[in-house]
Amino acid sequence: MSATPLVSLVNSTNSTNSTTANSELVSPLLGASVAELTAWVQEQGQPGYRGKQLHNWIYDKGVRNLADVSVFPKSWREKVIDVPIGRSSLHYRSVAADDTVKYLLKLADGEIIETVGIPSDKRLTVCVSTQVGCPMACDFCATGKGGFKRNLSRAEIVDQVLTVQEDFQQRVSNVVFMGMGEPLLNTENVILALKSLNQDVGIGARSLTVSTVGIRDRIRQLAEHHFQITLAVSLHAPNQTLREQIIPSAKPYPIEDLLAECREYVEITGRRVTFEYILLAGVNDLPEHALELSKRLRGFQSHVNLIPYNPIKEVDYKRPNRDRIQAFVNVLQQQNIAVSVRYSRGLEADAACGQLRRNKR
Repeated sequence: MSATPLVSLVNSTNSTNSTTANSELVSPLLGASVAELTAWVQEQGQPGYRGKQLHNWIYDKGVRNLADVSVFPKSWREKVIDVPIGRSSLHYRSVAADDTVKYLLKLADGEIIETVGIPSDKRLTVCVSTQVGCPMACDFCATGKGGFKRNLSRAEIVDQVLTVQEDFQQRVSNVVFMGMGEPLLNTENVILALKSLNQDVGIGARSLTVSTVGIRDRIRQLAEHHFQITLAVSLHAPNQTLREQIIPSAKPYPIEDLLAECREYVEITGRRVTFEYILLAGVNDLPEHALELSKRLRGFQSHVNLIPYNPIKEVDYKRPNRDRIQAFVNVLQQQNIAVSVRYSRGLEADAACGQLRRNKR
């Protein structure tokens, strides 16, 4: 019996319908559940228990080719040798002084994406990409300067986590969808990847964070899945005029509408929203900006994460000094807004927030 052709259910559309365990298994195999893999092996005339074996070899052993699954009969391995598991190849790797590792990964079609491994004493965090490039064109971000190519499949997203886990020889504890691309422009595959990272790779839902600039109706769609993940919204300004200056793509989605949808997210999921706010010296970091932001967020179940700007060569934005940063923090705290400052890791390797590019550095 020859291998049944795999039908790809992962595409670049943004439907949020989840994949069910039926005869049409997502190709490649990576990202598939035990139930999906079991249904597929049975279609090939193999006993159902081989689905669990395959799941173990993909997620625990990190196999890259079905020919290497030694518990399978050799005759069957030869028939399914061309079925892709969905692993990328390492194109480039660099290590920063703080031990953050940047990976450029080559996909099956030759496109390059960036992934970052961020170790600490108690955890290993992976910053994953969701698109090849990014269409949002945020003015301060290197990724958007390179244009947009396509969405990533769930396999290509999950692969990034397994790649970092294998390289560090350590279990990944946290995943942040803050790499290249806008996750909610790839909603279907992001949702599938979240499920796989939680259920197949074994990462707790509350250790998964999805970051978005804000796409109309997509935050609500995410909320309807009732994931106990963290939602991080890249706000970066306290009003619409300034936000459009920093994020041109924000023009069709007024800040009032975005915040209203975020409040719905809190009501539906019971989870607070984190607001990411990159501090640009002299642009959005003044005390009056902090006061305006606090008025926007008053009574909101939220947390503000301030990120001092990480420089890129294409623009002249500057990082504010520590006194200016602390003054911004003080205003928010005086207004009873939960706030923290995140100094990005990986600056020396161009792997920090806003610095990710597809080209080798």
